[in-house]
Amino acid sequence: MTNTNQTAYLSGGCFWGMEDLVRQIPGVVETEVGYSGGDVPHANYDMVKTGRSGHAESLKIVFDPKRLSYRHLLFEFFRMHNPTTRNQQGNDVGTQYRSAIFYLDEEQRRTAEEVIQTVDASDDWQAKVVTEVVAFKEFWRAEEYHQKYLFKNPAGYTCHYVRRMQLGE
Repeated sequence: MTNTNQTAYLSGGCFWGMEDLVRQIPGVVETEVGYSGGDVPHANYDMVKTGRSGHAESLKIVFDPKRLSYRHLLFEFFRMHNPTTRNQQGNDVGTQYRSAIFYLDEEQRRTAEEVIQTVDASDDWQAKVVTEVVAFKEFWRAEEYHQKYLFKNPAGYTCHYVRRMQLGE
């Protein structure tokens, strides 16, 4: 039997809150937090937290496309963070907290751009989406203590929650 799972890489602020919500979406098989979008090899938290590495706190999402489409995953992504604030989510400020979709191929790029157009056309946000849509380069897995952090530390900090929205799917 061949593995038909697909992978997405997203950034939407602190990776703890994103991972905690994403891993609960039906069809998500696996999540991993890490760093993407910069040029510094072997990125780690000490580098990324300064905001000078170019990397964003990111999430690797492995999902079953028979149960969860990439398009639907992106709509969920836009429900759980504010895509209209540049380099900020809640109290977290800096380029490492930017909103970004790191696409793996042209189909993911097109889907991301279509979803952003739909989100912009909705009345769900008071400002335009500033989410970057950029080609995936590399993902550096974060340190073990960051993995499933809010599962291990239920009272830990997060600014993420799922908003009730009327996004046109």
